[in-house]
Amino acid sequence: MILMKQRINLLLEFSVPMLTGVVVALTWVNLDPSGYHAFLKQPLVLGGSFHFITNELFMVLFFGIAAVEITKSCLPGGALNPPSRAVNPLLGTLGGVLGPVVVYLGLNAVIGGPKLHTGWGIPTATDIALAWLAARAVFGAAHPAVSYLLLLAVADDAVGLAIIAIFYPDPNLPVEPIWLLLTVLGMLVAYGLRRLKVKSYWPAVICGGALSWSGLHHAHLHPALALVFIVPFLPHGRRETKGLFEEDLADHTPLSQFEHEWKVLVDMGMFMFGLANAGVEFSSMGTVTWLVLAALLCGKPLGIFTFSWVASRFGFALPRGMHRTDLLTAGIIAGTGFTVALFVAGEAFADPTLQGAAKMGAMLSIASAGIGLAAARLLGIRRHK
Repeated sequence: MILMKQRINLLLEFSVPMLTGVVVALTWVNLDPSGYHAFLKQPLVLGGSFHFITNELFMVLFFGIAAVEITKSCLPGGALNPPSRAVNPLLGTLGGVLGPVVVYLGLNAVIGGPKLHTGWGIPTATDIALAWLAARAVFGAAHPAVSYLLLLAVADDAVGLAIIAIFYPDPNLPVEPIWLLLTVLGMLVAYGLRRLKVKSYWPAVICGGALSWSGLHHAHLHPALALVFIVPFLPHGRRETKGLFEEDLADHTPLSQFEHEWKVLVDMGMFMFGLANAGVEFSSMGTVTWLVLAALLCGKPLGIFTFSWVASRFGFALPRGMHRTDLLTAGIIAGTGFTVALFVAGEAFADPTLQGAAKMGAMLSIASAGIGLAAARLLGIRRHK
């Protein structure tokens, strides 16, 4: 049993389910495009298509797990507490968001056009799992740059969630803010259950989550963000004793139990995400492919390095043991956009051709990991054992 669990954890750490889904989607859509797209749109459970079930329902859990990490990071002992400890990585996050946006919009003004303008949000986020994997390969598990990069990835994914919610509503369905009162009601339900000291996350997730999802759906905002508004209200410990994405099996609070019981399922379910979102025909590559790729490969490291370096000059130092060469290498690795970038690409463009081309740029950004490995060798970075 222990050996089986270790093997499953190894598969999840290397993002094997998601990458398998990506390979299957790419192969299927390039061999049988009509069959692939028919599969995505075919009604399944209760009339919902595979694409709907994955992006509108399953991704609720994915973003819910991300919200757990953000919530725990804000607790005493967490990576974002006290605030002074988080200033440098958070400013690095800001640079990692603004840098790609500036590069994307600047290049779009030269080689693109107005119809590609809405793609600016695609390169703002970092794939947590793939960036963590590359960082461990470059620095070793114990190097402070790994924790720095994880915190940065979690924070800019949070920004990515906000970008999806605010800037990418359905153009055919205008936002109806009045329905957000249902989301607020869901938050009040979760808060009330916490005040009543309910020791299970189920009532908050089911009742509060359903209200939040309905509010976002009817308001024509992305309902995948439903649990982002509920998870912070789940009862939790007074302190965070583990690092990012390190589970404390002795913590039985509802917040930690939600993570314990759903994280493996979410990781395995990323096969569905890859299959539903990575089906891009190679012939669909276009200008927006190179805009997204350039923004991730160039804008990310430049923005992160510049903002973190400026922060250090103003007295907000990098983590102890982390140097400027480490910062530059971590910034390069952060250019791995993948998961959230694929998700945003699906919201940024209504035109399937532009959507596919943008997704290809997000997938090609996996090259950032290889560039990071090469940069580490050139800069003489030694892996911590």
